[in-house]
Amino acid sequence: MIGRRALLSAGALAPVTAWAQTRSLTESGWYAKGRTKTRPVRFAGTGGVTLAGTLLMPLFSEIQYVPGMVLVAGSGPTDRDGNNPLAPDRIDLLKDVAELLARNGIASLRYDKRGVGQSTPRPRGSLEEQEAFFAFDNFVGDVEAAHAELLRHDEIKPYATALLGHSEGGLLALAASKALVAKKLHAMVLAATPGRKLEDILRAQIARDAPPSLRLPTDRAIAAILETGRVPNNLPPELQLLFPLYAGPFLKSLLSFDPASVLAESRTPCLLVQGAADRQVVPMEDVQPLIDALRARNVSGEAVVVPQVSHNLKTVSGPTDPGFGGPLSPMVAETLLKWLVPALGA
Repeated sequence: MIGRRALLSAGALAPVTAWAQTRSLTESGWYAKGRTKTRPVRFAGTGGVTLAGTLLMPLFSEIQYVPGMVLVAGSGPTDRDGNNPLAPDRIDLLKDVAELLARNGIASLRYDKRGVGQSTPRPRGSLEEQEAFFAFDNFVGDVEAAHAELLRHDEIKPYATALLGHSEGGLLALAASKALVAKKLHAMVLAATPGRKLEDILRAQIARDAPPSLRLPTDRAIAAILETGRVPNNLPPELQLLFPLYAGPFLKSLLSFDPASVLAESRTPCLLVQGAADRQVVPMEDVQPLIDALRARNVSGEAVVVPQVSHNLKTVSGPTDPGFGGPLSPMVAETLLKWLVPALGA
């Protein structure tokens, strides 16, 4: 059952050093603690695309099987490491998470999404071709393909795999988890993942952060996308980045996706990790539906909201710090290990 509902104080967690330190995971202890090995991978995604990624494993996976996770990036042109060219700083969120996991006995596969990095680039043909390339179901299928690629490597325990999705990546992980039940998906982590429909969150963000003149065009754009699956071609420039023309079918599926209802029906053990200083997925308004869904299930689950942590799971210095750069929050690292190590048998 879910362990926490509301905001956690710093004192509610065990000392960070008890879990965040590197662990020795074989009885012989002959190898150096925390040593890892990297393997570049390329594999087939949905619809003929090629996805490029990185498999990062504990070095001792050479002598014993290890659990494995697929890390799913957030929205926009975010790459396998969690970096987005639109962000003002290097983020490296997924790279940091992968290194944390590998040092503590868990392998991970992270990949460039379609159209990003070294994966198949965005097509330059017709609008219809681009819409098909970026369809929501294709992104979900790519998560499933990444999980299949993870299982293809002999070092991975096939009975101890998990997904970790950040932000929009958590929605893709949720959607993919239904198909992966037959693959014995063992656990799922939703990090800074919204619990309300994106339709409602976008309207709230525009009302909160944008000029009033953008509210009506936003409402019209959302209504048109939900009705037709097409993005209007006369949006104000400020909204064109939020609603690119080629993303109509993708946005129609994403805007109407109800993460809380999908989680409520899921039988996969789940950890929710949320930063209390997140400006994009706002505690507790955007997060509470997922917490309620966890409480309604008869399946293992926990929700942790970490003080002074941003959307990118970094410690913030104050109310004006957006929390892009810097290392992974030690309390987030502790939370992940404290739940994942026993859940996956690492």
